[in-house]
Amino acid sequence: MADPVTFSPDKSAYIRTYAWLAAVAMAGAMIVLWVVGNPYVWTGAPAGLAAVGIRAWYLASEDLAAVWEMSDTTLTGPGPRTVALTQIAEVKTLGSFVQVITKTGDKHLIKYQANPATTKAAIERAMR
Repeated sequence: MADPVTFSPDKSAYIRTYAWLAAVAMAGAMIVLWVVGNPYVWTGAPAGLAAVGIRAWYLASEDLAAVWEMSDTTLTGPGPRTVALTQIAEVKTLGSFVQVITKTGDKHLIKYQANPATTKAAIERAMR
């Protein structure tokens, strides 16, 4: 039996993901204020930034501790989530996330990967 492979979250991927989310939230809030005719459209930017920044700060300790481990037969994650490699139907990348979809339709996210393509390739290799 080979040593288990671990997929740990990457702090820089976490920050990068939330920076993009903040930019979208800031623009979205400003657009909403503009559409409803608010004369203070600029207030959407700090509001969006604050909302996303607080969320990122609050969830960091939990999200950055979520480690997935892959053995010869199983992918195990937090919660505990356990997926037999033979039950994986598809593996996709979504930004810094890797989505694992089982044959029964269950979906699991391996979040904040430094190189999601490498994580995806490792899982697909182990499935063979």
